[in-house]
Amino acid sequence: MSREIIDAYFAAFNAGDPAGMLVLVSEDVQHFVNQGALRQGRAAFAEFCSHMGVSYREELRDIVIFVNEDGTRAAAEFTVHGEYLRTDPGLPEARGQRYVLPAGSFFALSGGRITRITTCYNLQDWIRQVSA
Repeated sequence: MSREIIDAYFAAFNAGDPAGMLVLVSEDVQHFVNQGALRQGRAAFAEFCSHMGVSYREELRDIVIFVNEDGTRAAAEFTVHGEYLRTDPGLPEARGQRYVLPAGSFFALSGGRITRITTCYNLQDWIRQVSA
């Protein structure tokens, strides 16, 4: 079941379907993105998804998912193919720059929902790509 939840999460992400992602996370989900603060709860995660949908267009490719034996933890490695659409405060100006980044996410799961998402990528590499 855990593998199916993670597959559905990435399918919703790639479809640009934040509502599809939200039904997969717990009400008290913890969301960690590298270089950023903890977002606690489904509402905070929904705000993040909304912001991302306006500022970035991304597709995750080459996704490889790993799940532990009891289905309480999962990890995924993937490549982000993106376009920077709208300037994010404190980051370089957006001009439709394209980027490709290796990235990964770690998940905790309980009760058929994702309870924690930790996403990691090289922010300095992204800045270099969109600043070129």
